[in-house]
Amino acid sequence: MYQFFLNAFIGLLVVLFVVEWFSRMGGRTVHILEAEAARDFKRFQALYLIIYLIMVSADWLQGPYVYALYEYYGYDKSEIALLFICGFLSSLVFGTFVGAIADKYGRKLMCVVFGVAYSISCITKLFNNFQILMLGRILSGIATSLLFSSFESWMVYEHNRMGFPTGALSQTFSYATFGNGVVAIICGLLASWCADTWGFVSPFMLSLAFLVIGTLLVVGMWGENYGDSTVDVKGTFTNAIVAMKQDKKIWLIGCVQSLFEAAMYTFVFMWTPALQGEKSETEPKEVLPFGLIFAAYMVCIMIGSSLFSIITSKWDISPERLGKYLFLVASGALLVPYFAVNRSIIAFAFLLFEVCCGIYFPCIGTIRGKYIPESSRAALMNFFRIGLNFLVVVVLVKVSALSNSTVFLICSLWLMISFFLHSYFVNLIPQHANNKV
Repeated sequence: MYQFFLNAFIGLLVVLFVVEWFSRMGGRTVHILEAEAARDFKRFQALYLIIYLIMVSADWLQGPYVYALYEYYGYDKSEIALLFICGFLSSLVFGTFVGAIADKYGRKLMCVVFGVAYSISCITKLFNNFQILMLGRILSGIATSLLFSSFESWMVYEHNRMGFPTGALSQTFSYATFGNGVVAIICGLLASWCADTWGFVSPFMLSLAFLVIGTLLVVGMWGENYGDSTVDVKGTFTNAIVAMKQDKKIWLIGCVQSLFEAAMYTFVFMWTPALQGEKSETEPKEVLPFGLIFAAYMVCIMIGSSLFSIITSKWDISPERLGKYLFLVASGALLVPYFAVNRSIIAFAFLLFEVCCGIYFPCIGTIRGKYIPESSRAALMNFFRIGLNFLVVVVLVKVSALSNSTVFLICSLWLMISFFLHSYFVNLIPQHANNKV
């Protein structure tokens, strides 16, 4: 598999260069703004992206070595699985109401809480104590809910407050996804160097430094904004539920997001055993080039981000309409492991799925920005993660009883359901509201 992914990585870099060059040619997003407004938008965009990518870098620095650190501390697979499940359950439980707290008391405040909670989680990695590590996973789950809701909620509110057009919002999401891929590769290399030099705890200490810097920048450079601050947390929570009841489009967005991201997170757990193949008594499993594969996946995400810019700005296809094709292709990609046995074919399907992920993030972000009400935005975004975390926990609990191909079949079915739900969502949109759908 090393040669396959080496060739794929080189080829993907060429593809990335071409699509990124094409997406930059004659870009129209800033052209739709007046010169002064364009400068204001660029300043705002940079202010958000720099801080957001610093925080995301802290997350990427930890990812490759969480399992390795637990294993180094001497915990077996069942204990490690329990720690991971606890993290998802924490995100499921606390994520239910942290969004309402953000809407009530401020998105900036919750971004600061993210930095503090994740920093403490990093510190817990210094201790080889199961209870302390469990506390770290709980805090990590809370932080994850905040990372994927409060930052976006803050940005969308400020974007709308300053009067920037929706097309510019799409560009910000696209840049965020592209930058995410860049920092993921860089942080993967940094984490590897730190772990080789100072041990498995060191990537978490470097992550802690990023979190401190990012949190200080949020405190010093971002203003506060709210959802509906006139009601209490319970009222914000209730308003979010009422909004879903009154507008089918909102809960459809939530269902689609939960299903796609559940498949995506399940994929994260399953691609390694799928590429290693079935265990043989005579031959050991192949040691995969994890760093190279990870880098290839991130380049695919960057390609997807650039393709989103090309499709929506140059081909004039709306994110709503693009989503229909996206979910269909993603479903087909994860169906391949159910039928195929050739690992190169499976690997190609996985690369295609990562491209779909690169398109998905700016696509769903733009859609959320259009259709989720500002008064309870953070609360609703965390509601959407409840189904995601529930599905992932169920799969993690049952994964030992299921074959690899069966798990991918389930993921493909989730994505196919998201295709039908999204198609229904598009049909609910008035034509005059989006003449490109």
